[in-house]
Amino acid sequence: MHIATDIKYSKATKTLTVAFDDGTSVALPAEYLRVESPSAEVQGHGPDQRKTIAGRRHVGIMEIEPVGNYAVRLIFDDLHDSGLFTWDYFYELGVERDRRWAAYLEALATQGLSRDP
Repeated sequence: MHIATDIKYSKATKTLTVAFDDGTSVALPAEYLRVESPSAEVQGHGPDQRKTIAGRRHVGIMEIEPVGNYAVRLIFDDLHDSGLFTWDYFYELGVERDRRWAAYLEALATQGLSRDP
């Protein structure tokens, strides 16, 4: 299990930086976090129900709410606020960022969607 030791959000770059107890630090853009939200709205209730969220290029994070000692709830400025981002999920998003982002861009292209609103 990974434990976050510091979480900082830059409004200027719309990037959330999460540092972990093993020395790892990941920088996660708000758009990436929004389209990879662990919520049922995005993930569905199984792999075949996953939704591609378009039009979030300019999304930001308004609030970060702690949930116990294991997660946070992110409140995005498009008012999406469901889904808990656990420390392990942040770590996974950091490690798999390139692969996940490429898959997201491919899904947008395949479905004729855009990152722009």
